[in-house]
Amino acid sequence: MARGAEPAGERRRCGSVVAYFTSAKFLLYLGHALSTWGDRMWHFAVSVFLVELYGNSLLLTAVYGLVVAGSVLLLGAIIGDWVDKNSRLKVAQTSLVVQNASVILCGIILMVIFLFKTQLLTLYHGWLLTMCYILVITIANIANLASTATAITIQRDWIVVIAGEDRSKLADMNATIRRIDQLTNILAPVAVGQIMTFGSPMIGCGFISGWNLMSMCVEYLLLWKVYQKTPTLALKSAKVEESELKQLNVKKESDMKPAEGVQLIVEKDVTGFEPQQEKEMSCSARIAEPFITFRDGWVAYYNQPVFLAGMGLAFLYMTVLGFDCITTGYAYTQGLSGSVLSLLMGASAVTGIMGTVAFTWLRRKCGLVRTGLISGVAQFACLVLCAVSVFMPGSPMDLTVSPFADISARLFESEPLPAITSPEDKPEVFFTTEMPNLLNGSTTLANSNPEMSPEPVPLLSVSLLFAGVIAARVGLWSFDLTVTQLLQENVVESERGIINGVQNSMNYLLDLLHFIMVILAPNPEAFGLLVLISVSFVAMGHIMYFRFAQKTLGKQLFSCRTPDPKVSDSSPTGNTSTV
Repeated sequence: MARGAEPAGERRRCGSVVAYFTSAKFLLYLGHALSTWGDRMWHFAVSVFLVELYGNSLLLTAVYGLVVAGSVLLLGAIIGDWVDKNSRLKVAQTSLVVQNASVILCGIILMVIFLFKTQLLTLYHGWLLTMCYILVITIANIANLASTATAITIQRDWIVVIAGEDRSKLADMNATIRRIDQLTNILAPVAVGQIMTFGSPMIGCGFISGWNLMSMCVEYLLLWKVYQKTPTLALKSAKVEESELKQLNVKKESDMKPAEGVQLIVEKDVTGFEPQQEKEMSCSARIAEPFITFRDGWVAYYNQPVFLAGMGLAFLYMTVLGFDCITTGYAYTQGLSGSVLSLLMGASAVTGIMGTVAFTWLRRKCGLVRTGLISGVAQFACLVLCAVSVFMPGSPMDLTVSPFADISARLFESEPLPAITSPEDKPEVFFTTEMPNLLNGSTTLANSNPEMSPEPVPLLSVSLLFAGVIAARVGLWSFDLTVTQLLQENVVESERGIINGVQNSMNYLLDLLHFIMVILAPNPEAFGLLVLISVSFVAMGHIMYFRFAQKTLGKQLFSCRTPDPKVSDSSPTGNTSTV
């Protein structure tokens, strides 16, 4: 009898494994991993390509970063509104195809430029080559906008629907998505960097184009499978009571027919019926519609009960305390080698994953809102080390040196940039003057004179700086997941797209300001001042979140208790609600 029970147990275990690997949740993870891997490879490579093409100048990369940031800032609300107004499958598939097709086309154009750059320079006095550069930046920007739409619809909407009313499942799914992001942030640039090192930039372009073509087909199929396995994805709120909406695009009551519950958006698409009012919309009204959407989107974002929490997250983007190109370039000026930096980046990925684990544990123990408070305190405490590092031996900070001196020379010097092996989810703008030569495998500074060996710099300051940055990742990613879930839980379904679109715009706005801050003070002597400003903005962001938590929980704010699994403390009114 015991022998017969063993095969039955084995079959059940095998059945459970098969069921998991064919579940909508796992298929969503797989599609996200493929998408993120392609994104990280492209974001890393495109900046290197632009530097290589423009004679090792920073101009094209800077222009690309500013165009990307400005586009999301201006179009975030409009993209989100488009997500809200169309069926989920249509939005996901359209943004997927546009994103990957744009990257493939960019890769092909870059290959042509690499092959025929000399000939293109002689045609029409070089204007044809200039048009190619403009075309590459434009198409790459379209790819980024489509990627933004994909992130909004999958990470802010589909996940919520798949998790259903189980908020613990939603938290676990959010944490898993972030772990995938952390791993691909490190591994994808390393992979494409090796291809570019041992091959050539043109081979790198071809590999990325081929990857995106293959990935697009697989992701398209995975999206369809997830959609089929989750029937509720076909349901989308068509009308919610006005008291819940506080929403944009409100039509006159005379033009709206009363409706209850939900409707199938796909049915509206199939019938092709449009109200007479839309058909007869004047040209001026159509022109004004995007501006009205932009205005109403920002007003709706401001009126959200989680507005302060979202603003708190956005303020964390106004910082140089991350593993982006700016901090990496500063590390090179302080004597850190490429191998040491790669190890530090690996450590930052580990602490980031630890942050996702801490989020799920803290949420179970203390509730969602308190998790954000604890994460914020942890992050700020670690960043105090960064502030202290400014005054330690080895710090180059010298306030007697004008931070505005020689801005033009520093920005557009014709030398390579500092190497990056793991770009963040930010525009790849480089504001430093030298870098290791990525494309020939060298880890020494390009154009450096071996006879002029610099004096050794004390490492205490830079060690404290990176210790604080790496340790702060635990609190940073836990806080990021907290605000993400607060937006998922407290924004009504019909507003998820536009509110998250505006949130992306806010993130890019503060990120753009941090790059402008570096442009104004690019010399290493001013980096300490940038660190202090960054810590101040992080503090302001967490103060905003504290105010949100105080409004939400009231007197129970510091009562860290084990919550009932059926009760959430993230209600914007401060009252608990049954799931």
